[in-house]
Amino acid sequence: MGFTDFASETGLHLLNSWLSTRSYIVGYAPSQADVVTFKAITSAPDVANYPHAARWYKHIASYSGEFATLPGDASRAYTTYGPGTTTATLNPAKAPAAEEEDDEVDLFGSDDEEEDAEAERIRNERLAEYKKKKEGKAKVAAKSVVTMDVKPWDDETDMKGLEESVRSIEKDGLVWGASKLVPVGFGIKKLQINLVIEDDKIGLDDLQEEIAGFEDYVQSTDIAAMQKL
Repeated sequence: MGFTDFASETGLHLLNSWLSTRSYIVGYAPSQADVVTFKAITSAPDVANYPHAARWYKHIASYSGEFATLPGDASRAYTTYGPGTTTATLNPAKAPAAEEEDDEVDLFGSDDEEEDAEAERIRNERLAEYKKKKEGKAKVAAKSVVTMDVKPWDDETDMKGLEESVRSIEKDGLVWGASKLVPVGFGIKKLQINLVIEDDKIGLDDLQEEIAGFEDYVQSTDIAAMQKL
């Protein structure tokens, strides 16, 4: 089967599901499978709708200057990867116990059991350079995608004013996303809004307390869903 057209929601949903239990398209390190898949996507996936695909896309983008050096077959189409292909079995949700750690993966190894001294020297130099680049990369800030429910007092509460008040909160490490009104009964609707936070900068308890400060609109808030990027 493989991946479908990434221009469609079906294709992006399939990619997002595939990456929910995987760091890379194939295996445990970036490869040409990631490169050809990355290039098939016209723009970065939306974080609110495709958090796993967005996390992967941003990570692979950091290797853009090294695409040509990554291992694998660059001639294969992205549709040869994904569910239903033999390649897919190389990257199960849980790595086999005997599998080597990512830092120990030999990206430039040869299939031959015996290598001459020059080939081994070149391989070791490239591996050392790869590790140095990897260690030198800045640590990516930990982020979470959150769905929050904001409940009004009654059916006469100005929901437009409520949402404007919530979105008026601006903080470093906080990005508001899509929202919708969800019926809860007796003509009352709650505001359900998505947001992305940097875990080290934004505390959800403090944020909920600040939202509750809009007493003319807000009765209470709840975290409906949360997942790490």
